[in-house]
Amino acid sequence: GNFVRIDMEDSSLTASTLALYHAAREQGFDNVGVVLQAYLYRTGADLERILSGHGRVRLCKGAYKEPASVAFPRKADVNENFDRLARSLIQGALEASSPALSKDGRFPPIPALATHDPARIRAARQFAEEVGLPQNAMEFQMLYGIRRDLQDQLAASGYPVRVYVPYGTHWYPYFMRRLGERPENIWFFIAHFFRP
Repeated sequence: GNFVRIDMEDSSLTASTLALYHAAREQGFDNVGVVLQAYLYRTGADLERILSGHGRVRLCKGAYKEPASVAFPRKADVNENFDRLARSLIQGALEASSPALSKDGRFPPIPALATHDPARIRAARQFAEEVGLPQNAMEFQMLYGIRRDLQDQLAASGYPVRVYVPYGTHWYPYFMRRLGERPENIWFFIAHFFRP
């Protein structure tokens, strides 16, 4: 079979997305993973529940504009929470004897960290090394065309790197929606797209 990762949209859909994920897992679909967003207050509890069932998680910071009632408004708080959640994810993978990336690359390990932020990557790598999680038992994920230098460095260091490539007939509307959801996304894209 193939692995399917259920992506996460804005916070209005978080509960229903996670309900879908849990229903699939309860029906025996171990080939399903989900995305969690570090900027949401609820994510720590969501991650704990998913890790109790050895679920595969992609952790990202979150890209949607959210109210302060559901998400950390300050970037520093999001970064701090990302690091805390990444440590929990790495520790959970270690305790579950996380499988390495499958030989054919179709099944990711339990932790997948989706970030282009070198400080977040350094913190995760350092913690994984401290606790003894093998490099092939954690993967990094990045958007196509962004921080190719960092993708190459991670791969050369022995980490699996998965590149997210939107495709199909609706790639352009998806891309424009992602840029338009938060003005910061436009500057992030411009700043990183033209880097080597």
